[in-house]
Amino acid sequence: MPTSQQVASYNAALNFAERQVRSLVDKHPDFFPMYTVGGKWHHAGEKWTQWTDGFLGGMMWQFYLHGKNDFWREKAEHYSKLLEHRQHDRDVHDLGFIFLSTYLPWYELTGDERLQEVLIQAGRTLAMRFKEKGQYLRSFVSDESLFIDIMMNVPIIFYAAIEAGDRELARVAAAHCRTTRDKLVRPDGSTAHEGIFDLQTGQFLHENTHQGLAPNSAWARGLAWSLYGYSKCYALTGEQEFLDGAERNARYWIERLPADGVPFWDFHADTRQPPPCGAQKESSAGAIAASGLLDLSRMAKYTDSRQRYEHAALKMLDALVTPEYLAIDTPGWEGILKHGVYHTKKNLGVDESVMWGEYFFVEALTKVAANQFGRVSAEAVARNRERYERLT
Repeated sequence: MPTSQQVASYNAALNFAERQVRSLVDKHPDFFPMYTVGGKWHHAGEKWTQWTDGFLGGMMWQFYLHGKNDFWREKAEHYSKLLEHRQHDRDVHDLGFIFLSTYLPWYELTGDERLQEVLIQAGRTLAMRFKEKGQYLRSFVSDESLFIDIMMNVPIIFYAAIEAGDRELARVAAAHCRTTRDKLVRPDGSTAHEGIFDLQTGQFLHENTHQGLAPNSAWARGLAWSLYGYSKCYALTGEQEFLDGAERNARYWIERLPADGVPFWDFHADTRQPPPCGAQKESSAGAIAASGLLDLSRMAKYTDSRQRYEHAALKMLDALVTPEYLAIDTPGWEGILKHGVYHTKKNLGVDESVMWGEYFFVEALTKVAANQFGRVSAEAVARNRERYERLT
């Protein structure tokens, strides 16, 4: 359990995060940033793909859950509505990122069926990316490409399947998880960023990477996506195989986490070399993994595992709330977390604030400070498993 001192420091970090986000929306209303340049959000840098828009509104929902401030409720609804049209977006594999952070908390607070319809449609849209030959959801890059990132998005297909009673959606989601487990998650729990398939036969050809050090390395953010993604899939289905996948990722992560509690951008990086390809810290990967490990600490079967996951999560958060990573003592810095990384090879958002790092940091802090663990309680998982079993 976190100490009172830890909770106090997390609340202070959340208060700082609120100030930073309020300044952002005051300066640049209706703007959805992705990463900073020199600590500034508003710039003309390349985006590569449009996948992060849900995280700003998602933070606003987290702020509301934390403090029940009506200002954040109003802003969260406004920024969420701006994304509604993207429930039909066929160009990205990131609809889970966009809608699970915005429309899901909105629906859970209100019970408005119109909001749930958006979530279900987003899940149906994402499922259209499924390749029968190969049994995977294709990435935004090409038909033959499977990204580890999609593990954080496939939960919206499970959600749509369960809520709509759609067996086909459930089949697609489960098949994708199993293909990813068998082709991208390695026996030691590390992950490849991308898998390439033969479109004619569906045969897996080889590992690849766009953002990691090498095809056979362990890109830190990709591993965090897998860890958290499988834990979300377990929470929605109660399927033991998904919990097993998340715990395999967690073991690799914890056993190789640096002593200061924050990962380097790739677990295979030569940290004797300078950044960006060497000793570059990756605060966003730490924030993602911390939030996922907090959930695992509530869902794992054994007490020692639960304690280990919580300890690792709090260790990362304790590091991230220090001025080395939290921009609280960095004048003029517009983000919340420093030392994040977007795309090393493209030199996009390297050693900057990145919007997903901001969101998952705020989400993890809110889980601890406001006890936001309802979706991963034993009762919730049991209910979800009962509903999922009707589809399988």
